Amino acid sequence: MAEHLRFGILGAARIAPRALIAPAKNNAEVVVAAVAARDVSRAQAFAAKHDIARVHDDYAKLVSDPDIDAIYNPLPNGLHGKWTRAAIEAGKHVLCEKPFTANAAEAREIAEEAAKSGLVVMEAFHYRYHPLTLRIEELIKSGELGTLQRVEATLCFPLPMFSDIRYNYSLAGGATMDAGCYTVHMLRTYGGSTPEVIAAQAKLHDPRVDRAMTAEFRFAEGHTGRLHCSMWSGRLLDISAKVIGDRGELRVLNPAVPHMFHRLAVRSANGKRVERFGRRASYAYQLDAFAAAVLRGQSFPTTPEDAIVNMTIIDDIYRKAGLPLREPS
Repeated sequence: MAEHLRFGILGAARIAPRALIAPAKNNAEVVVAAVAARDVSRAQAFAAKHDIARVHDDYAKLVSDPDIDAIYNPLPNGLHGKWTRAAIEAGKHVLCEKPFTANAAEAREIAEEAAKSGLVVMEAFHYRYHPLTLRIEELIKSGELGTLQRVEATLCFPLPMFSDIRYNYSLAGGATMDAGCYTVHMLRTYGGSTPEVIAAQAKLHDPRVDRAMTAEFRFAEGHTGRLHCSMWSGRLLDISAKVIGDRGELRVLNPAVPHMFHRLAVRSANGKRVERFGRRASYAYQLDAFAAAVLRGQSFPTTPEDAIVNMTIIDDIYRKAGLPLREPS
């Protein structure tokens, strides 16, 4: 391993500056060393803007670059599995954007490859590493809310640009894949186990692609859950979660991107209170965890095995809604 953990970025994606480049500038263990794009002029412009030393005109060249230790994969959903697999085969660690793959079957294949390789492969659910999420888990486990009764998660935002790849079935698009993967993960995190999908209803962009989804869940322990997600619906903007117990409840505003703004309100026998946390980006905490896993062998929660569970629930939601599963591109 070099002095730094050297990252290469697959594609000049809009998310990359927030998710990797900015936090890497404040992380002494990480350097963004290369970027690749099919349009080399776009990659060159991206590299010049973000002070990235090397440019490749092909994803495969980046993956095989001997001076790269880790790959950041923010490609369209349908390409996540293909290029994460290629990176693993090239001996590279991988930070892969969510959702991990197009479906659960592909997630199992990638997880098997990751396990055999011994490499760090992380799904980029950055919210999971923020102190807000850790505090919510702590509150639930403390018993302050009592026995869980209901968990709800909502992530709705307006995306009226219907030519966007997130509406493209051939690239594994859909609201449940993009926004819904967060809400599924939050239900599992806050609910404490893996729920069963009881029912799901979609609002459609086209016969195969959901622009909004609502789903109901049941946990084995007896509590229930609900998610609502959308990229275009009557609920234009709503990013929130609620956890209800028999002795109290908590409500959180913006659990998905808490460094932008957030509010954690708790009501229990201890009274009512609001808790807030610092403005350090959740992406920075995630990068800390990735570097610690690679350089010091520390464990982390958003593993390939965790991704299999999340993708299995997403698949079940699509089945309950009467929609086809997403397929790799």
